[in-house]
Amino acid sequence: MINKLVGRKKFARISRTPGRTQTINFYEINGEFYLVDLPGYGFARVPASIRAGWRPMVESYLSAERRLCAVVLILDLRRDPQAEERNLLDWLDDRAILPIITATKADKLKRGRRIERAESIRRDLGLPEPPLIFSGLTGEGKAEIWERLIAAMALNDKSPQDAA
Repeated sequence: MINKLVGRKKFARISRTPGRTQTINFYEINGEFYLVDLPGYGFARVPASIRAGWRPMVESYLSAERRLCAVVLILDLRRDPQAEERNLLDWLDDRAILPIITATKADKLKRGRRIERAESIRRDLGLPEPPLIFSGLTGEGKAEIWERLIAAMALNDKSPQDAA
């Protein structure tokens, strides 16, 4: 997703196997902000011992004092949300961290099925609106993700904590 968002094929390293991101990776964008890639909670094919270490690492990062604008929670459009993803969404809500919920792999489903799955995810998670639909292959949803990120950064810039 990061590569597609920034329009560069090899900006962020990728793997065909889910769960390869096992550390926190920072990507500076135009010297203005960072996109940060965190280990995934959901459909990663990794040993439970490795996955168990991700939660404290991710929560520690998200809890640190900094101007965190939003978290893009990436779900697979083809699958129902996992317990770890639900827990992370609740955790973000408890800390008033804006989630930008995005369902990926849109190119793997026909358009009508995409909408059905997005609505199913919305109902399953009790969301006010369906997740954004994204395809890393076609770039579908890229503009919508940027709109949400830019809006989140604008809100963050106007927050009372930044006021003098």
